[in-house]
Amino acid sequence: MEASTEPPPNTKIDEISHDLDLTFSTSIAGDTNWDKFPFFRHRSRQITRDTWLVSVFVLLQIVIFAVTMGVNDCSRNSHGHCAGKLLGRFSFQPLSENPMLGPSASTFEHMGGLYWNALVEKHEIWRILTSPWLHSGLFHLFINLGSLIFVGIYMEKQFGPLRIAVIYFLSGIMGSLFAVLFVRNIPSISSGAAFFGLIGAMLSALARNWNLYSGKISALVIIITISTVNFLIGFLPFIDNFANIGGFISGFLLGFVLLFTPQLRQTPPTHKGKLFEDDMKTSTRLKEQFDRPVLRIICLVLFCGILAGVLIAAFWGINLNRHCNWCCYIDCIPTRKWSCSDMTSSCEAMVSDAQLTLTCMANGKFRIFPYTNISQARTQDLCTLVCS
Repeated sequence: MEASTEPPPNTKIDEISHDLDLTFSTSIAGDTNWDKFPFFRHRSRQITRDTWLVSVFVLLQIVIFAVTMGVNDCSRNSHGHCAGKLLGRFSFQPLSENPMLGPSASTFEHMGGLYWNALVEKHEIWRILTSPWLHSGLFHLFINLGSLIFVGIYMEKQFGPLRIAVIYFLSGIMGSLFAVLFVRNIPSISSGAAFFGLIGAMLSALARNWNLYSGKISALVIIITISTVNFLIGFLPFIDNFANIGGFISGFLLGFVLLFTPQLRQTPPTHKGKLFEDDMKTSTRLKEQFDRPVLRIICLVLFCGILAGVLIAAFWGINLNRHCNWCCYIDCIPTRKWSCSDMTSSCEAMVSDAQLTLTCMANGKFRIFPYTNISQARTQDLCTLVCS
């Protein structure tokens, strides 16, 4: 009598996906359940895959920050009153002027930061595209890039570079448009918008594929922690929290539209027969379950509607700060070092004995500077510092 080669009814045969370490379990008895895999997998279990897109983003932002500091040229424009003097041309503005170790407000204006007069009166719409690539300082750059590397590499490995690039760019634009609705005459940058777009997309991917992942609470804690840290940084000067909010909303909606399923790939087993057919049916049913076209259409319509709304509002020059007195505190916390006021600083300048005396017209404060040959833009920077 020939011995049976079939496994016992309770025996499961696991097959490991080479891309996601995703384990499918199928038994002869017809059980089509699969094992869940953690949202953030251990590094040793990850399959090495090129993440060129995130690398390009990181390199671009480092180069742009270096160019910004070179244009700022604190050693010459501020006559050596700089932080990190050993860096020469690339030294930082004094901490009283920029606590993030970065350039001056006039440099942000020159490099494409957002502010009311440039957008509404001069119609420099191109600033919506340049603002997402600027950083307020070295501290902001390190925190932003560290968060981008952690989140971006994971998302690129999960969903590929094309979809992540679309979410990153559109979230940056949407965040800048949100910032325009609340922009003031103080230059602001929206570099966090694109990153918050990835955070929103990660949250929507977790929500959509909720049953596929294990360790969901831990993943939520990580996402909330990263978001909170970056949002708190948005209260510091020059960083726009409204851009972060707009980028998050954009990424969350686009995540439901584009990240409809992770990259599920299955390597056929060496044996053939009914077991392989059952596994393929299980994989097909898994993809169909997470591909919800109605949800995707609704989120796409919402995204297009919000984008059209903020575009029209920005084109008409609507300033929501006039209708919301407390909204400025979402973006700024007033301290002794800086003010959240939207008033344009005005100073009286007096030159005597190679000294410049600036007196704030609003509060009567004055300060003496040991130089006189500075540009008008730099004079306005110092006036804002005196009046704050």
